[in-house]
Amino acid sequence: MGLFQSMAIRSAVPSIFSAAAFSAARPTSKIECSRVSRETERVPDETSSAPFFLLGPTAVGKSALAVELAERIGGEIIGADAFQIYAGLDVLSAKPSAELRARVPHHLIGEVPPGAQFDVAQWLARARECIAEITSRRRVPVVCGGSGLYVRALTHGLAPLPGADATLRASLENEPLAALAERLRSLDPATTVDMRNPRRVIRALEVCILTGRPFSSFRTEWAGAAAPHGVILSRQRDELHAAIAARTAAMFSAGVVEEVARTAVVGLTASQMLGLAEIRGHIAGRITREQCIAAIALATRQYAKRQLTWFRRERAFRWIDLSTTPDPIAELLGEFGARA
Repeated sequence: MGLFQSMAIRSAVPSIFSAAAFSAARPTSKIECSRVSRETERVPDETSSAPFFLLGPTAVGKSALAVELAERIGGEIIGADAFQIYAGLDVLSAKPSAELRARVPHHLIGEVPPGAQFDVAQWLARARECIAEITSRRRVPVVCGGSGLYVRALTHGLAPLPGADATLRASLENEPLAALAERLRSLDPATTVDMRNPRRVIRALEVCILTGRPFSSFRTEWAGAAAPHGVILSRQRDELHAAIAARTAAMFSAGVVEEVARTAVVGLTASQMLGLAEIRGHIAGRITREQCIAAIALATRQYAKRQLTWFRRERAFRWIDLSTTPDPIAELLGEFGARA
């Protein structure tokens, strides 16, 4: 299967690079792994204990390349995607296909009930457990995804933030999003929070109110870390947009409308999944199928733009333009081999 074909079907906490983080990370439950071909397995040496990162915007082609890379280096994949972590809605969240997931073990994909609340701190704790468990078997963790905040937490840790306040959060959830956004801007003029995402706006406001500090000020408290190693994948704009359009159309052919219709319980976090609101609108008869497809493709292009904007701030990773790279796997293997 070609890369574009596979894309169309799917599309203070210490830094994990410190010794303390690895010694503190104890798996709380057994992680089941699928079979890995022994013929392609590479047993890593002691210098391979830190994860290798394979990042990029949605629909760029991360999943297929991550599997091929993992097969070559004896790796296992850790998902760094805020929505693929949820069980169900496999088509809508563009999870790696069953075929890809059967080739190498995948972790942190499809593990959380869609009705549950789940945040970056919870993901970080699980990711650290996975890294410790994978490296204990002398294999390579390959962190693959496009959720920049999750990646940043893994490479630099998180500043200490207050926990959720149920009473305050309930009050904020009753306010219109526009009013919440205006209030956040007044309390945190330097905010970079996505004002179209109610969950993130509410959390940022919650932190501002509980601490008396701008939410953005906590970013400066991220712990320093040894430079992480990995790559950010990109494509030329028109090519990425074409891939997004093809994957969106393929989702509808694969039954995404029926998938959403039979998913009754979706929590506040999972409800922000790209396309969910549009498909629910289509099911309710408010928009046509064609309008729904166009709206999801547009939202996905906008999301990819935000991802690329975030990743441009990450200076430690090498960029690989898949539009001009004839042999991406050779480039990935070369970059992996260059790690200290």
